Amino acid sequence: MSGINEFIDNEVKSNDVVLFMKGTPQFPQCGFSGQVVQMLDYIGVDYKGINVLADADLRQGIKDYSNWPTIPQLYIKGEFIGGCDIVREMFQAGELQSHFEEHGIAVKGAA
Repeated sequence: MSGINEFIDNEVKSNDVVLFMKGTPQFPQCGFSGQVVQMLDYIGVDYKGINVLADADLRQGIKDYSNWPTIPQLYIKGEFIGGCDIVREMFQAGELQSHFEEHGIAVKGAA
């Protein structure tokens, strides 16, 4: 495993929710990353945003790690969920919220 792979693996496994994105949660630098941030913020879940633009090796490494060609990428409890389209579909169907709850991750407005 390369250094970048170890870094990604560690982030994914040591944080309940990780979003690999372009920019930061406060300042997304692409529309798709921004949309996922909005959905996560709306649900009210705590997550770690990792800016792939800060490191070219990381930007390529996350694509290799997940075998997924695009960014953003959302991970929940070490599991790759998908990119913006998949997250949006799950969000609109109410599946994203229930996925968090099923994994014991607190969401805003959950009783």
